[in-house]
Amino acid sequence: MNERDGFEQRLREARGRQGLDQPPKGKDGALPSGAMGLGFRAGVEVVSALVVGVVIGLLLDRWLGTKPWLLMLFFVAGSAAGVLNVYRLLNPRRPRGN
Repeated sequence: MNERDGFEQRLREARGRQGLDQPPKGKDGALPSGAMGLGFRAGVEVVSALVVGVVIGLLLDRWLGTKPWLLMLFFVAGSAAGVLNVYRLLNPRRPRGN
């Protein structure tokens, strides 16, 4: 396996030097181009997380008869999820192999 690992490492280095491992732009979870695209995506992330949290809270409140406690709880959870999504959007993970 050592020969294969060495080959993989040399291949990654050669592809990096040639510029062949560039991330695709605007596809597959990559950051949108421009400030307006990035702002729009961040807004959609926050609003969608809030909507999901509120809907879950409303449905559970109606089902369990706990108005308005679960709505408030899931509103806070949706807010936290939205902020976390924006954080992940602005600070993408780096691959472990590099």
